Amino acid sequence: MKLLSIAVPCYNSEDYMERCIKTLLKGGDEVEILLINDGSTDGTAEIADSYQKKYPDIVRAIHQPNKGHGGAVNTGIENATGKFFKVVDSDDKLNTKVYDQVLDVLRGFAEDDGLDMLISNFVYDKEGVRRKKIMQYRSSIPRNRIFTWNEAHRFKKGQYILMHSVIYRTEILRQSGLHLPEHTFYVDNLYVFQPMPYAQHMYYLDVNFYMYFIGRDDQSVNETVMISRLDQQTRVNRLMFDYYADPATQEIISQEKPLQRYMYNYLEIITVVSSILAILSGTPEHLQMKDELWQYFEDRNPEVYRKLRYGIFGRFLHLPGKGGRALQTAAYNVARKIFNFN
Repeated sequence: MKLLSIAVPCYNSEDYMERCIKTLLKGGDEVEILLINDGSTDGTAEIADSYQKKYPDIVRAIHQPNKGHGGAVNTGIENATGKFFKVVDSDDKLNTKVYDQVLDVLRGFAEDDGLDMLISNFVYDKEGVRRKKIMQYRSSIPRNRIFTWNEAHRFKKGQYILMHSVIYRTEILRQSGLHLPEHTFYVDNLYVFQPMPYAQHMYYLDVNFYMYFIGRDDQSVNETVMISRLDQQTRVNRLMFDYYADPATQEIISQEKPLQRYMYNYLEIITVVSSILAILSGTPEHLQMKDELWQYFEDRNPEVYRKLRYGIFGRFLHLPGKGGRALQTAAYNVARKIFNFN
């Protein structure tokens, strides 16, 4: 068994995937790199095969018809032989200076199931910006030791563990029944969200491990692109709502109040994103998607709906008329400048 499996979804990634792969190779023989060619039409397949040929004990090239990012991650989980599992997008990279520290922590739990989730920092590697924003968690959770959700009560609204931050024990992903929807963007939120009730033993290593590249015009997190894919954003939002509101999930998380609060806040912020994108667009089609999303919540679980709808964010998102939309847009633009997203 490998110590760590790293899945790299690759779709038409020939221009940048080698930069990513070279940083992953620094992990050596303990790491398994799964290059998942997701139906690419450029030279991605050939590059993946060349790395498998050169590093046969480390790299595996897996070719499949196009299934989207979620389908590629699913394939990675299905094929992983590592004790632990991480997703690295093909346009991102890992910080090789701290790679050994991460592996050293994982080695300490290789022989047992004492670690479910390893958390580290990630860096917004935004094109054209010299001073990079770091997403870190040192004010919210203990460092350099195992902790449980009872010690993770200081998470604030707007502070979330994202896919770039997390390494899961592979069995946790499988135990949670995670299967991401295919041909859908923004499934990274669901990837982190669904296994969380099963992750009881966590460790925070306060190092900047993941370099998250943002800034390309065609990137999925570009605001214009996100608006054009609002249907996919709201699909993920619905799946997160269904999972959170499911009685089986509630039975688990009701025993861990900090976990329950954290997951609710996560669901709430994704709902804010879905709604504000519709408001920014302002088209009848997108505003209807927003209304349908909230109606879906009410129909599926009125109790959770009411909590979302009549909380501070829900009230703000339902300010009436053009004046309300202007205020919502202004607030979004201020938040974008402060937090340096998109």
